[in-house]
Amino acid sequence: MLLPDWSMQHRVGALSTTRVGGCSSGAFANFNLGYHVNDEPRNVDANHKQLLEYLPNPAHWLTQVHGADVLVIDKNTPAKVWPKADALYTRLSQQPLAIMTADCLPILICDQQGREVAAIHGGWKPLAKGIIDNTLVLFQSNPKQLCVWLGPAIGPHKFEVGSDVKAQFCALNPAHADDFFAQKDGKFIADIYAIAKRQLAQLGVTKIFGGQYCTVTQKELFFSYRRDGKTGRMASLIWRN
Repeated sequence: MLLPDWSMQHRVGALSTTRVGGCSSGAFANFNLGYHVNDEPRNVDANHKQLLEYLPNPAHWLTQVHGADVLVIDKNTPAKVWPKADALYTRLSQQPLAIMTADCLPILICDQQGREVAAIHGGWKPLAKGIIDNTLVLFQSNPKQLCVWLGPAIGPHKFEVGSDVKAQFCALNPAHADDFFAQKDGKFIADIYAIAKRQLAQLGVTKIFGGQYCTVTQKELFFSYRRDGKTGRMASLIWRN
């Protein structure tokens, strides 16, 4: 398990899983949490049961669709339903929020008092559609009072994209041009960590942590769809203590 390098542990629980541990095998070895990748369901069940040992309660999960919708979790939200959205927000105590990734950027957010938390599936499409903005508007706290942890994602040297992706981000903010690096074949290398940091800073967030991993190159630690195609999924979770 990876823990955020912020000083919120006494108020907020948060973690990202790796592929280490668990009981899945083959392309899904070992700690796969994705039911939708054609792993043996009993193995995924066992991995979820193992994850639950680290949590105060069962988590809320999503069917992620690479959009910009944010689901607000309250006491009336069905726990066993996986709705279509790409971010979760709650003020409930001890209610974990979970998102799954295998290259996309997990973004975990809390206020410094630990009163509200959110988890974002930060793929490039959600980021281009404004999912960070859509999530932050739900917070009662001022952005300067928020802490953000960027979990393991594809690193700044491995995320090759087309000129159309760069154009979408530069249309949002011309400064995003600095987050893309031209290749000889007309493609670009995108730094998804830098993209998220820029968007957070533009919205007034100053306390940003993490962003030092690469799911593609750190094969022993992480699943990577870009690297392997057929692969498992990690999870990133956050909850109020």
